[in-house]
Amino acid sequence: MGLHRFKPLPSGRMGILWTLATIRDAALVEFGCMGHMLYSGVTLKRAGVHDACKLYSTHIDETDIALGGTERLSHTIDTVVQRDQPRVIFFLPSSIPEVIGTDLPALCAELQPEYPGVRLLPFGYGGFNVTQHRGVQEALLLLGQTLPAEVKRTPQPTFNIIGSCADLFRFQADALELVRIMTGTFGIQPLCVMTSDTSIAEIEHMGGAHINLVIRREGEPVARHLEQRFGTPYLSGRPYGIDGTRRWLEEVAELSGLTADASFLKAQQKLSRQQLASVIPSLQHIVRAHPGEAALSLGGHADVVKGILSFGCGELSLAKGTCWCDCPAMAGEGIPYFSEDEWTRAVQDHKKGYLMASGEALEWAGRNTDLQISNPDTKWRLHPYEPPFMGFRGAVHLTNLWINEAIED
Repeated sequence: MGLHRFKPLPSGRMGILWTLATIRDAALVEFGCMGHMLYSGVTLKRAGVHDACKLYSTHIDETDIALGGTERLSHTIDTVVQRDQPRVIFFLPSSIPEVIGTDLPALCAELQPEYPGVRLLPFGYGGFNVTQHRGVQEALLLLGQTLPAEVKRTPQPTFNIIGSCADLFRFQADALELVRIMTGTFGIQPLCVMTSDTSIAEIEHMGGAHINLVIRREGEPVARHLEQRFGTPYLSGRPYGIDGTRRWLEEVAELSGLTADASFLKAQQKLSRQQLASVIPSLQHIVRAHPGEAALSLGGHADVVKGILSFGCGELSLAKGTCWCDCPAMAGEGIPYFSEDEWTRAVQDHKKGYLMASGEALEWAGRNTDLQISNPDTKWRLHPYEPPFMGFRGAVHLTNLWINEAIED
């Protein structure tokens, strides 16, 4: 393992945990050391995850490791079932059981007959050789493959959001904005917001939706599976900006066959443009007279960086600065992956323009932490009611951040 000054790229275990921890009526048991879950629980509370999946750890000691003991697992299951009566218990491996070769799926299959009313669902990818993003992808896929029941389409049109997970910054606010504009535009309700605001029952019924909205590329495998199984069309992408959100909603209408409420769309676009009208001339002046100060540099999840860049450089004519993503497998389309050495150098070299990155990077560099768009975070987020980045309200919020940053500089 290398030496890191800042938080390294999280492992697959963390991606799985951040995906599952927000699901209600479930419990999560980690077969591993106690400290892992204690630390992770605090991290989740800092991100605003409360009263959802119940988190437990079996703890393991030297004897368990040396002799391959698994008695702690069955004892923990007994305790969890008696205390919480969950519908499903998720099992999360940690690095040590992965290294010594503990067969968690086989253990769950052996113990399942003892708990007929509770589903035991093991997850893999607990080692350090898998990144957070692959963990998110595999967790979403396994949930979609195992939990949805055979259901018919809902009588009234509904939709699912796939990929709203606790590892993304402002994940709750962005999901709320998507629900708002979908309800306003098409008069439909969400069936499942997977996984930031959902329950086991909602995942079981997600096959009844009329369209799946995939807001991160890690959700595409499960969306393809649901399309094959239930015939549900899906749309991949994150709507940013006024024009970008309108185009996204038009794609939703085309895929789903739904009719958009033209008056709602017109009113939302008009309101957003009215709110931006007083600052657009100032931004245009900066772009023309001080192009270096109008450069937009971004670091974070590849889909978030791509989306914000399309709004800032496309609709507002900002210049593209230094942009990078936080996952090696997602590098491309003009957005490379930066290692710690590379992004720290990019942040230090950034003298003019707008820098939007993780809270950790911005705080270290002494930059404006209001421009945070990604994790790791350095603050508590106790509620989901902050302004979003996506949708019509997100466009106004981003522009508000940029004009205030220009004034302060």
